[in-house]
Amino acid sequence: MTEQLDDFFSTARITTGGGAPTFGTESYRDHLYDLDDPVLAQWRGLGYEQFSARKREPGFVQELLASWRALYDEPFVGITTDGTVRDVHRLEPVADVDPAPSAAARRFLGLLDDGQRHAVSHAVDAREWRAWSNPEFVIHRTGLRLEELSPETADAALAMVAASLSSEGYARVREAMGLNAFLGDLVGLPDLMNERSYWVALFGEPSPDGAWGWQLFGHHVAVSFVSVAGRHVVAPVFLGAEPAESDGARPPLFAVRQRLALELAASWTADQRAEAVVYASVLDPAMPEGRLHPADERHVAGAFRDNRVVPYEGLRADALTDDQWATLRAIVEDAFLLLAAPQRELTMAGVDAHRAETFVSWYGATDGTQPFYLRVHSPVALTELDHHAGVWLSNQLPARFHVHTTLRIPHGNDYGRAYVTQHAG
Repeated sequence: MTEQLDDFFSTARITTGGGAPTFGTESYRDHLYDLDDPVLAQWRGLGYEQFSARKREPGFVQELLASWRALYDEPFVGITTDGTVRDVHRLEPVADVDPAPSAAARRFLGLLDDGQRHAVSHAVDAREWRAWSNPEFVIHRTGLRLEELSPETADAALAMVAASLSSEGYARVREAMGLNAFLGDLVGLPDLMNERSYWVALFGEPSPDGAWGWQLFGHHVAVSFVSVAGRHVVAPVFLGAEPAESDGARPPLFAVRQRLALELAASWTADQRAEAVVYASVLDPAMPEGRLHPADERHVAGAFRDNRVVPYEGLRADALTDDQWATLRAIVEDAFLLLAAPQRELTMAGVDAHRAETFVSWYGATDGTQPFYLRVHSPVALTELDHHAGVWLSNQLPARFHVHTTLRIPHGNDYGRAYVTQHAG
């Protein structure tokens, strides 16, 4: 029996035992609430502070926040498979250090007054790195909120993001921010969800060869960028969208990755599929208690999960053909698209070196007829794609038009921490 937890969350998203959800022909527009529906109308006219305070009131949310707070209060360790951190991250010199990211960060800082500069700045190893979250309501106020800055200053913050990422990666981040604004317009709440309802913070002193970084986070966008002696890390990354497309005007946000995933799944032999498919449905009753989370659903690497123990599952990549490995590798590279090309090459070399310890796991049908969950997991990368139920849309089961993706660097290099420690050495 489905239980409504609050206006947006019901146990349908975490209840196993029913039939497997399938992709229908419906559009996300078939799941829009009427603008006068109390689900939406109760929030109209509220600023983000009032909205956040009220969203935190229900007991279900209080329990969720308490669990997240306990995780945030833990000392940072990093994601592992068994609780043991392996020494797999070596900081190597970078031949041509790019001065553009730190120069853009200094330009941004130069536009701030003393109070703003104090609010936005943290030590490079500060625990505030770990305060990011995905919900549209505010949990931690880390840094400055773009919509509260002058247009010139907010543009300078985004210019810092652009200077630090690849052009394709920056476009993806901005697309997710744009889809957040699109959602805000769809539900008549643009003051709560827009292209600038995001927090930005700086860590360390920006310099080409030092250790520093920035973080941008808010609804469906959370990116942590670190530069250590010229080597770049982007992790954790959380990108999602509801809806993940806007009326065919542009392709779905994760169209490439979903296409690659289905191509890989279609290539599996019967034996490979038996290994890779861990659960037959994204709501498979065979899942153990606690595997499904009311906010995260299936993904394991979201906000506050910095120390999670995630055992390997699924098919090991050394059982793949070279062509299949190339497709799996392309999925991982798409997750690292945010990195500038030379930095991405360095990172992918590490992925290649751990092919024999890379696992791919899949939940759901592999023919594109059902929502699915995909995880690729190695000692140096963990990336997920998960179809979700509606939050601001009314679908109570996972659908193609609400997608979450995550990216982590296991064994302590989220937030570039392993590199920062070596650099301080």
